[in-house]
Amino acid sequence: MPCGYLNRFLSLALLTLCCALAACSPRQLIVQGVGEALASQGQAQEEDLELAREASAFYLKLSESLLREAPGQLKLAESVAAGFTQYAYAFVAFEAEKLAAQDAKKAHQLDQRARRLYLRAHRHAMTALEQAQPGFAQALAQPDPKRWPRITPAQAGLAYWGSASWGAYISLSKDDPEVVADLPLAMRLAGLAWQVAPDFGDGALASLMGNFEAARAGGSRQQAARYFDQAIAASAGQSAGPYVAKAETLALPDGDRPAFEALLQQALAASAQRRDLSNQVMQQRAQWLLETAADLF
Repeated sequence: MPCGYLNRFLSLALLTLCCALAACSPRQLIVQGVGEALASQGQAQEEDLELAREASAFYLKLSESLLREAPGQLKLAESVAAGFTQYAYAFVAFEAEKLAAQDAKKAHQLDQRARRLYLRAHRHAMTALEQAQPGFAQALAQPDPKRWPRITPAQAGLAYWGSASWGAYISLSKDDPEVVADLPLAMRLAGLAWQVAPDFGDGALASLMGNFEAARAGGSRQQAARYFDQAIAASAGQSAGPYVAKAETLALPDGDRPAFEALLQQALAASAQRRDLSNQVMQQRAQWLLETAADLF
């Protein structure tokens, strides 16, 4: 999850003040300096989920505006793509899921908003990759693997968030065959990141690979489980996300309620060990899934 909003705002305030006092920095240097400060705070800690939600909108709009001024900043582009993806997942799509049984109309509206946010995140990531490597999207769509683009380790985050947002967008577009047809491309993009940085995101990429493996036609559930287990190992068992993903992606479709609930309990334990924003989001999801387990099985 996007974290450390107060730290970001503090960095922004200090940079803005220094530039104003100096009165000698060109606009582009100011934009780049603030943009780098925003991007560099991506791993900061923030435990208060409501504080993060309240701060997110301003942070995302500011970051997006700065990215338009300095589109060559890959780290800032990665931060923007990550922010929109995570905001959509944690604060919009999840709310839609919880409302689905009580207010289908409102849930649908939230799903549509989440779709737009996911697509926005995906476009930011792809634009940055395209700028770094002209023809990237066209090469990604080629049937011959030899003609697929290559990315550097520094671009793995962009590929990850571009793929994650794409997959999330597709999952909310199941009634649109043209969108669903892009699933292999989203998986391909994740695969490019996997080739150069399999440990990216404290196991987040491994977890995404597990989700894609389980979702693809003819996918191996055993391989998906291995991906999830690799994600758990990468975070030393302190990230709740892989446990939740494994529960929803493998145990739930298998109708294995004991395994489902055991994985969610492990997620709760992981979130208690490391109280960052991502774990707080997953803690809420794990608790909700446990509370609604009777309706799921």
